Amino acid sequence: MVDWFDDDQPDELALAEDFPTLAAVARFARMIPDVSWFAAVGEPLTPAERADAEAYVMALGFPDAGVATVSDWEEAETAAKNPDWNTSWWEVEEQLRAALTAEASEIVADDDALMVALTNVTSTASEVVHGAAAVAASQSGIADPALIRAAAGAATQACYQAALVLAAGEEEDHAFALKYRLFEAGRWPLGIVGATFNIF
Repeated sequence: MVDWFDDDQPDELALAEDFPTLAAVARFARMIPDVSWFAAVGEPLTPAERADAEAYVMALGFPDAGVATVSDWEEAETAAKNPDWNTSWWEVEEQLRAALTAEASEIVADDDALMVALTNVTSTASEVVHGAAAVAASQSGIADPALIRAAAGAATQACYQAALVLAAGEEEDHAFALKYRLFEAGRWPLGIVGATFNIF
């Protein structure tokens, strides 16, 4: 996993004096381009990835959700468009996002600084992940712009969520940290449909 707590950048050390958690967010943003985005899609899950996936659904409050691997981009598109999305899963993620935002705002006590840090993460991610998704899809003969945008959007959202975890000073076992680790491993977590957590 990328070391989000590497302290070797002078600008980030200066930031740490006033906003320690935002310094962690800045380091995280710097490391986003080094992630092997979508490099393992379609491959069998490693034991560590399966453990992270199971911990993620447990952390969200879905202990009965099984983990299933999606095998190719066509199947990923079908799963992403499935009308039977578990809306409770989306609602829980939104509640976690709102709670982290409130915690981060209280810790940082400077909403402008928090917004700048989070915007830097999403900007950095959006510059990197779309191209990575397009390359990964093209290697399987896929050139569907909407599907590539969906993959890139999910990865960018995961970066934002992980940045919130850092800004709020939360732990590595937070649901959003676990979800990000799956992206970091080259996966695309597609979400929960019914009682199944689909991962490409």
